[in-house]
Amino acid sequence: MPLRFEADFSAAGIDYNPYIDEVFAELTSTFLTMPRGEGFLDYPTFEAGYEALKKATAGFTNVTVDLLIKTVYATPVTFVVIRCILGFTPPEWAYVTSEKGHLEVNQGAARTLDRKMRLCGLVPLLDKGSVTDARIKAMIATAVALLEEGAGEIDNTVIVHRLDKVDTAKGIRSLRPVADLGVPYPVLLYERFLGRPFATHRDAVSELVGDVVESAVEAVFAKGGVSNRKTKRAERINGFDQAPDFIVPNEFNPAVIIEAKLTEDDGTARDKVARVQNLRAIRDRENKKYEIVACIAGRGFKVRREDIRRLLEATDGKVFTLETVDRLLDCTGVKDFVTRI
Repeated sequence: MPLRFEADFSAAGIDYNPYIDEVFAELTSTFLTMPRGEGFLDYPTFEAGYEALKKATAGFTNVTVDLLIKTVYATPVTFVVIRCILGFTPPEWAYVTSEKGHLEVNQGAARTLDRKMRLCGLVPLLDKGSVTDARIKAMIATAVALLEEGAGEIDNTVIVHRLDKVDTAKGIRSLRPVADLGVPYPVLLYERFLGRPFATHRDAVSELVGDVVESAVEAVFAKGGVSNRKTKRAERINGFDQAPDFIVPNEFNPAVIIEAKLTEDDGTARDKVARVQNLRAIRDRENKKYEIVACIAGRGFKVRREDIRRLLEATDGKVFTLETVDRLLDCTGVKDFVTRI
């Protein structure tokens, strides 16, 4: 049986099943690993921030706004530690700050600020009296107010309060024994169940995760010295109502267009297959001659066989995975633009 890249998909009655099996065999999940990214906060730095906060507050017996502001500027990562004690995402902390009237903090600013504190880590910050400094102080003031209040009296048969956690249910009174004695492992596991391991980091590097396939395609093009145009996110390209990820050699005389997609979710996979089908529809409608290629990765594409069948049909079999992406140089029209062997 010929490789799917070389098979004649215009032949009547072609059996897609062997080719679908072939693609399925190459697809692997990527959810067990994540890009580290420059904003990754390692445990030693986080722990140093926690210890700085614990020391500054005398084991959380003296928690005041002024003291926490001073500590955050001396050791910026303590800002992230405070957020984790609250159990909030950056946008949630910003929203509560705005709601309590301390200062209007939008979600984008909160994410940027959180990233800044992770990158600074243990390097002291200078208070310049800027808008950013005002936001830092307002968010800390909100945190202290919340920690003083705790969850309060709630009917836990009806609602779940976000501060009804082992370390904040009774406010700072709950925090002190946890800081002194730690928590039992089942409690840690339960908190992890509620919060999802690595959720914050996964959110922070979501774009880098999606770039895995694009990076692989770029590496292949660099290896072969292939002229190409990589489009930007949401960029408008003449002749396309949706810009493909790569155009070889360029959008003025396209010979090969490539969609590079990764997904761990079958619903998203269906949407991404539809994008490739739309590119095929545009090409056929306008009677163009360029080749359409799909480079894919992730378990989302491995859920429905029909998704891969549609992908093979739309690309005439030119479906590549991370395992076969190097074959772009000899099994597609890209070979006409290879300048290095």
